[in-house]
Amino acid sequence: MRFYIIIPAYNEEEHLAKTLTSLSQQSFLPTKILVVDDNSTDNTAEIAKEFAQKYKFIESISRGSKTNRLPGAKVVATFMHGLKHLDAAYDVICKFDADLIFPKNYLEQLKKTFEKNEKVGMAGGFCYLQQNEKWVLESLTNQDHIRGALKAYRKKCFQEIGGLKPSMGWDTVDELLARYHGWEIKTLPELKVKHLRPTGKTYHKSSKFKQGEAFYKLRYGWTITAIAALKLSFLKKKASFFVDCMRGFRLAQKKKLPYLVTAEEGKWIRKYRWKKIKEKLF
Repeated sequence: MRFYIIIPAYNEEEHLAKTLTSLSQQSFLPTKILVVDDNSTDNTAEIAKEFAQKYKFIESISRGSKTNRLPGAKVVATFMHGLKHLDAAYDVICKFDADLIFPKNYLEQLKKTFEKNEKVGMAGGFCYLQQNEKWVLESLTNQDHIRGALKAYRKKCFQEIGGLKPSMGWDTVDELLARYHGWEIKTLPELKVKHLRPTGKTYHKSSKFKQGEAFYKLRYGWTITAIAALKLSFLKKKASFFVDCMRGFRLAQKKKLPYLVTAEEGKWIRKYRWKKIKEKLF
């Protein structure tokens, strides 16, 4: 089974070497790793090139873009830029962040998971953050959701969902569309990945309305958006998040922004979301 890994990287000189070291020491090695440097102003590109010289399965390229760290669009555009530079001979395509430390058996366990069940379209472990010298599970992690930092897709699933969407919410719509097409999402709690920099730490200040915009683009509707915003606001322990989220939804609605899913897919997504809400309540 051939694993291709694309790592979008922006100013990751502090962490990139740790990520590439953990991937180059896997019990099952990937066929290719492509680091896509997105106009970094530090030594990220040089570090990637050093690893590319040392390991035949590691490559590095550069992509120039604006420096604002808006969630979703920038990282997906960088990933898709990297995808254009790879052939299609992979069985599994991975989008990994540049600030992760993987357990040595991570790829081996993913491989076994995909081989064991052909209906599994996506698989991944869980991200852990360091707090008071201890590694704890990221508070935003649901047991049935794979964080955007460490996505792995079976080729056919990746193709059927149309690749990744360059918008915040991409790491939710991918799983919803995978389920829509009949694929299973497999999370592996035993695979604990160290996440060295919390998601969103470097996002530009203008991104605060993007979550509500993402819910609109997913065709959640007002009620489901409000429920999802309340949940995230509680998890983040930030009341203003709910207000910003709902305002973002209204702004997107007013601007009539394009949706990420079709009307038929949106109908299925709302039905699925209500089913999950009822399961948790009752």
